[in-house]
Parts: sequence; C-alpha cells; structure tokens
Amino acid sequence: MNLANINSNSTSANEGTVNAQMTDNITQTSVMTLGSSAAVAMSRLYQAVTDSLSQSIQNATFAQQQSNLIHQAATTQGVNLIYAVDTASVGGATEQVARARVI
Repeated sequence: MNLANINSNSTSANEGTVNAQMTDNITQTSVMTLGSSAAVAMSRLYQAVTDSLSQSIQNATFAQQQSNLIHQAATTQGVNLIYAVDTASVGGATEQVARARVI
C-alpha cells in the first residue's frame, strides 16, 4: 500500500470521524491484551509459587545445618562429660551395684 492510498482513504481530524485503520488497530490491540491476560496471570502465579517454594527449601536447608551444629555440640559436650568422670569412682559404684545384685 502506498502513501497516496493511505492519505486518500483517511479523513481529516476536523470532520470528527476516526480513520478505520486506527479503529481496527486499537481493537486488535485490545483483543490481544485481553487474550493474553490469562496467560500472563498464570505465569506470574507460577513465578510466585516457585519463588515461595525455593525460599522454603533454602530455609529448610539452613535449619538442618543449624540443627546439625547443635547436635555436634551436644555430642561433643556429652563425650567430654564422659571423659571427665573419674573412672575409679565409676568402677567403685559399679562394683557396689554388682555386689548388691541390683542389676
């Protein structure tokens, strides 16, 4: 289509009419926007859910790491407590329990 045909088909702004090509263009844009809105909404929903799940997985990993540190510290403290007990007194108490046949 050449410029002469476009200019001959269009009306002037003073006449108060709208060019049919402009009306068609706006209608097509509106239809395209309405048609793609559901897909855009779903994609945003999927992105939000994915972000939430990834954040919860990161939080679970961090909590597990912290739990492992606490368990290691408790185990170390327990082993230190076992090693700190005097073995002679433990042996004497064990012998008394064995002689009393309380086991």
